Amino acid sequence: MPDGRPPTKPEGPVTLFLAGDVMLGRGIDQILSHPGDPALREDYVHDARDYIALAEAVNGPVPRPVDPAWPWGEALPVLARAAPDARLINLETAVTADGGFAPGKAVHYRMHPANLPCLAAARPDVCVLANNHVLDFGPAGLADTLDSLAAAGLRTAGAGPDATAAWRPAAVPLRTGGRVLVLAFGMPSSGIPHDWAATADRPGVALAAGPTTAAALDFADRLRHHRRPGDIVVASVHWGPNWGYTVTRDEVRFAHALVDAGADIVHGHSSHHPRPPEIYRDRLVLYGCGDLVDDYEGIGGYESYRDDLRLLYLVSAEPGTGRLTGVRLVPLRARRMRLEHATAADTAWLRTVLDTHARRHATRVDHGPDGTLTVRPLR
Repeated sequence: MPDGRPPTKPEGPVTLFLAGDVMLGRGIDQILSHPGDPALREDYVHDARDYIALAEAVNGPVPRPVDPAWPWGEALPVLARAAPDARLINLETAVTADGGFAPGKAVHYRMHPANLPCLAAARPDVCVLANNHVLDFGPAGLADTLDSLAAAGLRTAGAGPDATAAWRPAAVPLRTGGRVLVLAFGMPSSGIPHDWAATADRPGVALAAGPTTAAALDFADRLRHHRRPGDIVVASVHWGPNWGYTVTRDEVRFAHALVDAGADIVHGHSSHHPRPPEIYRDRLVLYGCGDLVDDYEGIGGYESYRDDLRLLYLVSAEPGTGRLTGVRLVPLRARRMRLEHATAADTAWLRTVLDTHARRHATRVDHGPDGTLTVRPLR
């Protein structure tokens, strides 16, 4: 007879859900039940509600207020069916009602803490905070963010009240007995100001100077101190430009050095669209996951990159060894500030673009079952 416990998941590969930038501030915050102050200090937009109007001009009315699950749309049923063992996102939004805008920044993101049910709807196991928006409302906003996420039972990595906390990895226990160990850090190439780096007596983010040999050696040293047998290691890196498919030689060398040091997955983010993936030594390197949730719908200027197309990354690895056993990419499209399934034509376009650039890294992107994409080595 049922005893009230969930069914035991059969032994097999460990599956991780990985996402790029989740930006729940600005326009997204304004359609939720507890919108914060809409004031902005951007060059052209001074009210966050204007981003809703841009989206509506392209795809039609957006209801207000929406259910907390609305921005995730069709992503949530996909995740429910996939039942990943761990879920990892880059949360590129301060969670605060603080009004102190960080000086010298062109764009600021914040969501009201009362809107945290929107984040919780995706059930993230780790929220990476090593990015160029977590301190948009200064140290007070960062403190609010850390407190709010901790109160909601959400793990964080990549930022903290001092350097020790900012660099401390997040650990997610696995049914296999090991953990998913997430070491998160950012680089100035993604727009993180140098003075946001956490120090012994200053809150901030875990900041590496760049994709250098010294940074890779530092990662290796930190990993030696924290890794346990059976862990699957994710190096989560906020780096690189917002636009473009080209991966620099330094970035490739650095990603390979992370794998050589023990990373099982390199979870790169910052780009507003997916960059090419790579399989290196049976490990997955994502140079840029692209945005997942944001309020960019209707903003012109970069239409050739099709940043309305988004990907869910479902990555499976062998327990104990971390060896890659499979990658599924689920294409979605942002419409009316909600994720919906991409069309067959959009999926084909995305496959062609990613495959073209991935081949430079001896990797293929192919069509998979049920409208998904797969990633495999180029033989």
